[in-house]
Amino acid sequence: MQKYSSPYIVSDTDFVMTTGNIERQYVTKFRDLPDTDKPREKLVEHGVKSLTLPELLAVILGVGTKKENVMEMSQRILREYGNSALADQMDVQKLAADLGISLGKASQLVACMEIGRRLYRRNDSGLAVIRTAKDLYDYVKDMHGLPKEQLRGVYLDTHNRVIHDEVISIGTINSNIVHPREVFKPALEYGAAAVVLVHNHPSGVSTPSISDIEITKQLIAAGKIVGINLLDHIVVSRDGFTSIDVQY
Repeated sequence: MQKYSSPYIVSDTDFVMTTGNIERQYVTKFRDLPDTDKPREKLVEHGVKSLTLPELLAVILGVGTKKENVMEMSQRILREYGNSALADQMDVQKLAADLGISLGKASQLVACMEIGRRLYRRNDSGLAVIRTAKDLYDYVKDMHGLPKEQLRGVYLDTHNRVIHDEVISIGTINSNIVHPREVFKPALEYGAAAVVLVHNHPSGVSTPSISDIEITKQLIAAGKIVGINLLDHIVVSRDGFTSIDVQY
């Protein structure tokens, strides 16, 4: 069964959270963080997989400046420049000027990205683009015949290009397993503008369950709070897919 929907439209949304009393602001200094929360210490103690992208960038940069600590700088660099643009930039002087950082730090970033390019050269011609449920179904074709139920998040930029995708959970999909935090954390980490979800039914029947629909409603509401759109949630099987109507 296939339910075709209109093309996905990704809006660029900024989200700001403040307290009711804007005169009282509580700021945690980087130096005040416990060692277990500092990027380099986390890397040593828990391994590279435990670090977010801004934290990895902070390890490369080492220290910040008098105006911003290293984590603030890392988050700003990713926010202002974007993951893909940063990875592709090879002009040290331009990067330094664009981001307002020193030539030394810009050199560190460019050198690091070049190491990555040389060690891992992608053969694809570019990023996948997902505009419809059919595009999504084709993109996740490796899920069609999985023996276990799996929930996967595909994260898009404002041009509907895939900038990240990952398996969120494996096993029966229910509200006890699927938490909005697990769905939207990668979106915030990779600077995504929207997310589309997909999970498989090993039974071969792609009809959404009542639980599938309820979870989708909850995630739509959570996405509105954090300013990241959940564009669609499709259920796939070997024989096709069904798109859950997200316009609740």
